[in-house]
Amino acid sequence: MHIPPYAHDTIRAALPNVPTSRQVGGLDCCLCDKPFGDDLAAIPLGPTPTSGVFGCRPCLTRLITRSRRARDSALAQDAKRARAESAAWLPVRDRHLARLDSVRQAAESVAGLAQDDDTEALRVAWLLISLESAYAWVPDTPEPPTSADRDDSGLRDETFRLDLAMITAREAVAERLAYHLINEAQPAEPEMCEEFECPEDCSGRHDSSHIDCGPDDVFESLAEHGITVEQPEPEPLSPRLAAPSRNTETEEKRSPLPGIEEGVPPVLGRFGIDADDTDVLVSAAAVGLVADAWRKGLLRVLHTADDGPSNGEIFAQSVDLYRRARAALVVARDAGPEALLAFVAVASDTDLPWAGGSRFTLGTLTESVPEFVRHVDNQVWITAEMMRERGWRAGLLYRAASAVFKAPEHFGMPAWPGTAASAMERLAALDRSDAPAALADLAAVEAALLEAPDRLGAEALDWLSHQALLG
Repeated sequence: MHIPPYAHDTIRAALPNVPTSRQVGGLDCCLCDKPFGDDLAAIPLGPTPTSGVFGCRPCLTRLITRSRRARDSALAQDAKRARAESAAWLPVRDRHLARLDSVRQAAESVAGLAQDDDTEALRVAWLLISLESAYAWVPDTPEPPTSADRDDSGLRDETFRLDLAMITAREAVAERLAYHLINEAQPAEPEMCEEFECPEDCSGRHDSSHIDCGPDDVFESLAEHGITVEQPEPEPLSPRLAAPSRNTETEEKRSPLPGIEEGVPPVLGRFGIDADDTDVLVSAAAVGLVADAWRKGLLRVLHTADDGPSNGEIFAQSVDLYRRARAALVVARDAGPEALLAFVAVASDTDLPWAGGSRFTLGTLTESVPEFVRHVDNQVWITAEMMRERGWRAGLLYRAASAVFKAPEHFGMPAWPGTAASAMERLAALDRSDAPAALADLAAVEAALLEAPDRLGAEALDWLSHQALLG
């Protein structure tokens, strides 16, 4: 009788610990203890064909059947686990491949623009800096599950193609800039050092290691040259809270923008922002988040829109979103960066009427709305990643630094009361006969500008904007 290998353990477990003399002598079955005879043949189980213990065919058949069922059940469970692991792994793999492909296409495009004499040399340099930032933000290659192919040639080949494209882009840019510097003698620009948080002894020369534009700026810059590279979906937020952490040396090297806690506060101080005052810092960070995630993406959409909002509607909505961004940043301190999704939900809502009594909605725009929504998602994702890697305060510093350069006098910034006072002084001297009724009471207007400008309404803010009173 053939005993398959998969049944050996089951049969061995069924054998008695101390067989009887009749079982050892081949007289009785060691499994059911029935005597062998003409109707019940003895089948040797070892250690040799003539010595050891013996079993009968019915007992061995029963044990083999049980082993086969257990084996088949285990194989089915393994197959089910493999299918589940594959279902979870494939989206991760596809997302990583999409990011590699996007950055590779961007690198090939940068190389082409570097070789095009119509592209300014300084613009080529900035394209390389933003490309290097996108390349640095590419995550490490994800590890496949044990049931998947550990040697994934697709991931390996796409990574290799990206590295080759980066080498080509760097060489093209280096050649272009070398000739440009020789022929044009580009002077140093030390006034840029303040923005880049350079040391006092900086010569004014900068390379890509000083600047991090985030993972998406290169795609936006290429779009200005008429080149569209589809961006991958942002990585999903992890449930880990964004509490400040003590990074190890390895984590310090991997964290985005290392040294932000030391370099940004002095810069903020020059713009009247005390980085140790949490309330002021949160307000500035909210202004920066709206400027980067909403205003920048919106203005790009409006360039191609014929049915866009007025300046007053934009200003009213930006004030309302500032409050929402501020509230989300406060909640994120304890609840984690996922709290920022509340801001995303409002900022990118295509059906929500805007603040200040406006009837405008993003859904009325006929073009570029998906691009705008993706931009909001990406910018908030960057903020969340900063909080996750460096802590809540680092995320605030990152966005506050953006605010002082992009919206230094916007509502929510320390300079806003001065802007409001200047606007009131000039408003009092203007002929307001054609102004909206909301601007009749100057005391009420001043209070609204200081506390909630959108309370004046989009029409009044639009009138003030046309008079160039809001900066």
